[in-house]
Amino acid sequence: MNTQQLLSTTAAIDPLFMYIFGACLLLLLGITLVMLFFVFRYHRSRAPQPTSQVEGNLWLEIIWIVLPSLLVLAMFWYGWKEYLVLRSVPQGALPVTATARMWSWEFTYANGKSSPKLYVPIGKPVRVELVSKDVIHGFFLPAFRVKRDVVPGMANYVWFVATQSGSYDLFCSQYCGTQHSAMVTTVEAVSEEQFAVWLNQTKTGNAGAGVDGRKLATEKGCLGCHSLDGSSAVGPTFKGLFASQVKVMKEGKPLVVTADEAYLRESIRLPGATIVDGFPPIMPGNPDLPEEEVLALVEFIKGLK
Repeated sequence: MNTQQLLSTTAAIDPLFMYIFGACLLLLLGITLVMLFFVFRYHRSRAPQPTSQVEGNLWLEIIWIVLPSLLVLAMFWYGWKEYLVLRSVPQGALPVTATARMWSWEFTYANGKSSPKLYVPIGKPVRVELVSKDVIHGFFLPAFRVKRDVVPGMANYVWFVATQSGSYDLFCSQYCGTQHSAMVTTVEAVSEEQFAVWLNQTKTGNAGAGVDGRKLATEKGCLGCHSLDGSSAVGPTFKGLFASQVKVMKEGKPLVVTADEAYLRESIRLPGATIVDGFPPIMPGNPDLPEEEVLALVEFIKGLK
């Protein structure tokens, strides 16, 4: 099947689901009705003694073997055909890299722009390369019938097409630690014109526009624990933090991570997820902090080189 004949991955999966569901429902009803008939017809009160002396029926055995086999083979053929659709990316698909880490998503586009949400244009296929920085995660988009494991060190991908504008939930489908349930983001489907404007916005113009990162860090109490000049404090210094290699404890395991934008966003929202070596885990979380304020803080820290 030519994948470009399909409007979306939903068009591949939904008919298959209905076929399997319908076949299972038909078998359930048929077997249940026959069972009830036998219970009624051959109840002990009506047939206290067996009357049939038949030891076997060749045709019945052939039918009982052939029909289920054909049904299962049809399920396999239909499923395999649609699986090939899910693994065959249409030409001209928009490339995006999804980076999963405990416990956040980061989406990077060909021009280098990144975002914690996946922005896509309506009507255009999108190919998402799946990368994990730590453990096994799961890329799960129920609205588009897309689900794929994100395994460290293994190349993997999914594709889909958003046919209508809107915001669609994106979950991690594999248990990846104590904050697994918080690893939720959205796919924002917008018109091609809106997407082009968003994609070509500069980071400076898009990240925390109108928000003073230094002032925000003071107001939120960040500078009470983090220095700006490299001196030691309750928490790690902000000076030179961005893009540096940081020794951390994650899920009880020592790791060395790069303090990139995704790391900074996670540390601001869920500081207990990754504890910097040598510092106490006393920073409160900020899961409800507006995205523009998070981006403003990230930009502020990035500028302290």
